Amino acid sequence: GGWLKAQLARARRGRGAQRAAESERGQRRRGAAMQNDEGRVVDLYLPRKCSATNRLIPAKEHGAVQLNVGQVDENGRYTGEFYTFALAGFIRQRGESDSCLNRLLHERGLLTFSK
Repeated sequence: GGWLKAQLARARRGRGAQRAAESERGQRRRGAAMQNDEGRVVDLYLPRKCSATNRLIPAKEHGAVQLNVGQVDENGRYTGEFYTFALAGFIRQRGESDSCLNRLLHERGLLTFSK
């Protein structure tokens, strides 16, 4: 009886310490993003969001696209500035990417519907 109680007590102590370590590791993972000395985010992977629906785009989604729309001056020359739009694969699959992109461009003042 005494030997078994000692073994169970030792196992409980070991599991408690293991849980505490796992909890601490989980808090580090869920905490603030990794930053360098200048305060810039340096995580290896930052998930994208669909510009039309604000849903997260998974890393393995191969149907998603990202478009950079460049700004031009009055002479039609590229100014070096651009707007980035990401469209999820399910928007493209439903055939709504054209209308979503038109809406996004109109919201930013890059596209007008006047004649």
